Amino acid sequence: MRPILAAHTPTIMRIAVYCSAKDIIPEEYLRLGDALGTWLARQGHTLVYGGATGGLMTHTSNAVRAAGGEVIGVVPQRIISSGRLAHNCTTLYIVSSMAERKQRMRDLADCFVCLPGSYGTLDEMFDVIASGTVGEHHKPIYILNYDGFYEGIRMQAETMRGLQFLPRQEAYTPIFAQSLDELYEMLDKL
Repeated sequence: MRPILAAHTPTIMRIAVYCSAKDIIPEEYLRLGDALGTWLARQGHTLVYGGATGGLMTHTSNAVRAAGGEVIGVVPQRIISSGRLAHNCTTLYIVSSMAERKQRMRDLADCFVCLPGSYGTLDEMFDVIASGTVGEHHKPIYILNYDGFYEGIRMQAETMRGLQFLPRQEAYTPIFAQSLDELYEMLDKL
């Protein structure tokens, strides 16, 4: 008689999502936020995000809430003053600066996901990578390289590794996913 193998049960996590706050981007990118947010909620995960309105931030957080999920927002006072506070958070932390926001999100999250974005997203991504590199945390970061969006960053890391600016075996490395389905599979294995 063969032993019965237990199925892997995915861990319920707080997942920080870094992404664009721009509204005027191609619709296909906004749909990424809708799909990810719905999936997060259906899996029982909690979204941790920047607590502001706009673009993928709004789409992801609204999709989590529409699917019955929890949303933790971490928003600096400056964003509240500019009238961009999101009103869909189930828990909201108000912080004094962008630096405090990044730290609080890193502390709250079990792992990190980067959707397409701009300078703010890159800043958050590199902050997580740099702090992981020096051992401040051991939480994985997943970068959605949808349609090659982050291919330049992936190639730059290869260039730095090839020139020995990065060690061949890094202690902490970002993980690239080429599609949402691949990202979901990776997150399910945590």
